[in-house]
Amino acid sequence: MYKPLVIGDLIAKVPVVQGGMGVGVSLENLASAVAREGGIGVLSAAQIGYLEPDYEKNPVEVNLRAIGDKIKVAKEKAQGGIIGINIMVATKFYERYVEAAVKAGVDLIISGAGLPTELPKLVAGSKTKIAPIVSSIKSARVIFKMWDKKNNIVPDLLVIEGPKAGGHLGFSNEQIDTFTRESYEEEIKGIIEVVKEYESKYEKKIPVVVAGGIYDKSDVDYHMALGIDGVQVSTRFVTTVECDASDAYKEAYIKATKEDIVIVKSPVGMPGRAINNKFIENVNPDQKVVITKCYQCVKTCNQKDLPYCISKALINAVKGNTDDGLVFCGAEAYKATKIETVHEVINDLFGISDQTIKLA
Repeated sequence: MYKPLVIGDLIAKVPVVQGGMGVGVSLENLASAVAREGGIGVLSAAQIGYLEPDYEKNPVEVNLRAIGDKIKVAKEKAQGGIIGINIMVATKFYERYVEAAVKAGVDLIISGAGLPTELPKLVAGSKTKIAPIVSSIKSARVIFKMWDKKNNIVPDLLVIEGPKAGGHLGFSNEQIDTFTRESYEEEIKGIIEVVKEYESKYEKKIPVVVAGGIYDKSDVDYHMALGIDGVQVSTRFVTTVECDASDAYKEAYIKATKEDIVIVKSPVGMPGRAINNKFIENVNPDQKVVITKCYQCVKTCNQKDLPYCISKALINAVKGNTDDGLVFCGAEAYKATKIETVHEVINDLFGISDQTIKLA
């Protein structure tokens, strides 16, 4: 039996966080389905309003409005379950996105793609829990030390994202190539030791979840045996009925082979993991294109020096135009063979049967 994931006064009966996936892959439908099953459902704030009719006119304001609208719908559909949102630190107007999520009453904010040094003050006075994403002992130590010194608090939850994760990665290409599951295990154990230091200092439990390459029950059990409190799973939830992406996007996962999953250089300066397709094959990283529309996505974007627009590529893909879009994925995406329900995925990850639930 697995213990519930307890984050202060939030209790997830199933210790799984569904990773936030953007653009538009995890919105209110997927997040609420995971929350209803007892996990933590997470929306992605990345271009969250991309389907709104006025999105092209003012993407930032539309995104801010959509954060409130979609969190409200997700919480209603979650029927009392836990709803979080992933907001990348690299997001332009990051502070406004966080404030919009807090105002909407989101239960949890998960924040990576940079160190969320200002997150504590942005949620001060609210009930919203906060969880930084770290990938190394060094980054864990930095964020704990900074929050301790500047804000006299520690994270409510810590997410350790490993090198097998999907989308933008907090590793160099060399680290991605050289880390094995066994070698990264030592990094996880080292981060747990950092957490224990601050648990002792603050006399409180700081739950830890691990993300990256967790696809089935054997992956869950392997990581739980390291002394963590739960897992964050993303890729496995893409090929579900409830996932907010198009059918064509999901089909790209099902058709992918292990060799199709590649590391790409994102225009925003970070390596990322994606499914190889016509779009990736046609991109020339040395060729600059004229970007006629800026969607104000990330701070590191230099509109004049890009081979393509990352927002447009991700939006094309999630809408189903995968030949002209970027399909981010985790290292285990090639294992997908069929469309499942969220209920079936969670039951499979944790070895739960419907009969067991009835008996409980």
